[in-house]
Amino acid sequence: MQFLFYIFIGGGLGSMCRYLVGTMVSETGNGFPIKTFLANFLSCIVLGVLMGYLTKNNLDTKYKLFLLTGFCGGFSTFSTFSGEVLTLIQNEQVWLALSYILASVILCTVILFVSYLLGQQL
Repeated sequence: MQFLFYIFIGGGLGSMCRYLVGTMVSETGNGFPIKTFLANFLSCIVLGVLMGYLTKNNLDTKYKLFLLTGFCGGFSTFSTFSGEVLTLIQNEQVWLALSYILASVILCTVILFVSYLLGQQL
C-alpha cells in the first residue's frame, strides 16, 4: 500500500509541472498544440534520464514508482494529445494532425532514447 503513496505524490508533482509548462508557453497561432507537445517532449527527456540512471544504479522500487510511474506519468499527457488530434481532424486540419502525431511519436521516442543513454552516464 505504501507504494501507492509514492505514485500519488509523484503524479501530483508531475501534473503541477505539466500545468506550469502550459502557463509559460504561448500558443503558436497555427493550431499546433505546442503546450501538450512540449510537456510530452520534456517528460520524455526526464523519463529517459531517470530510466537510465535508475537502471544503472539499481535503486529501490519506491524511487522508480515515485519518479517514473508517478512524476513522469503525471507530467506527460497522452489523453490530451489524443483529444487534440481528434479536434484537429474535426477542424479539417488533417495534415497538421498527422504532423503532430509524427512529431510527437518520433521526436519523443528519439529524445527518450538519447536521454536514457545520458542517464546511464550519470
